[in-house]
Amino acid sequence: MSNDTMALTRRACLTTGGLALGALALTAVPSRTEGAPRALRARLSLNENPFGPSPRALQAIRDQSTELCRYADAEADVLTPAIVNIEDVSADQIVLGEILEALGRHLASDGPAGGEFIYSEPGYAALVNAVRPAGGVVVGVPLNARLENDLAAIAAKVTSKTRAIYLVNPHNPSGTVSETATFTAFVRDMSKRTMVIVDEAYLEFEPDFAQRTVASLTRAGENVIVFRTFGKLYALAGLNVGYAIAPKPLAASLKHAGIGTPETLTRPALAAAAASLQDQDYVTLTRAKVVEERDKWHLLFDGLKLRHTDARGNFVFFETGRPHQEVAIALLAKGIDIGRAHPPLDRWARISIGLPQENAIARAAVAELLG
Repeated sequence: MSNDTMALTRRACLTTGGLALGALALTAVPSRTEGAPRALRARLSLNENPFGPSPRALQAIRDQSTELCRYADAEADVLTPAIVNIEDVSADQIVLGEILEALGRHLASDGPAGGEFIYSEPGYAALVNAVRPAGGVVVGVPLNARLENDLAAIAAKVTSKTRAIYLVNPHNPSGTVSETATFTAFVRDMSKRTMVIVDEAYLEFEPDFAQRTVASLTRAGENVIVFRTFGKLYALAGLNVGYAIAPKPLAASLKHAGIGTPETLTRPALAAAAASLQDQDYVTLTRAKVVEERDKWHLLFDGLKLRHTDARGNFVFFETGRPHQEVAIALLAKGIDIGRAHPPLDRWARISIGLPQENAIARAAVAELLG
């Protein structure tokens, strides 16, 4: 899944950056105040993977250094063939890029006015936030008592106005993963009634990922889109690259609109992502490191008698018993950034898995604060 900050287009970034630089030229940089937070010791807020990319990905980036003067094009697209090989789909089902926002805008503007998009809340909202300006209507469904996607409640919200159901599995921020057979049957059934988009950004952290993914439904011709990102397990968040597997007509429509073609990415991104898919030893090792650190957090919560979910991504989610802002400020004062709140779960906190030394610092701070 993509991060929790507001996304900007490249043009918006350049424009904003230019304005900021201009402002700096006219004003003095303020000095650090005595009460300012201490230097950041652990950034555990955006579900990044600080264990770093595959060595093959890094080498692929270095190999592209002589080609940086060239635009990405179909000839430079080594990623699509790599996805075809690993996903067992045809190239015309693959849509490249971190496309969730573009997908939301496309579906909202391309369908009937007022089309409804159902999602679980609190949840990762990049896609549903994008549909509103394009005329889409967002229908939020609360998580169930276990903080999982409430499949029965979601099904009850589907009407003739429903344009799509958007599901994140494992869910963000709770980290809960739906039981495989139940979830697959639900997605299959719902796809007979409407489009189903399944964001599997964190599913690759699961050892049985191949059994849990619903990509088989897309391969079978169901009305299901599966999204993956290289910004989580593969540690390529800085390259902003992912992909979706989609029904052929939708994939063609998106590409016709300029969404998901190789030209929307960079040569280093294409090369690094393709190399990452070919390094399964890296996947196994990184997954084990994340699970080991995540288990240490869960042991801490159990020891402190703090309620927590059975989070399966590269983050944990637990009940603090205090307002999120209070906890976040207290941890930031110790140099630990845990990011934003997830209302209405305002007394819960999500903490990303960092490096072992970062996690140890954060666990000690949480134990001191909540113990």
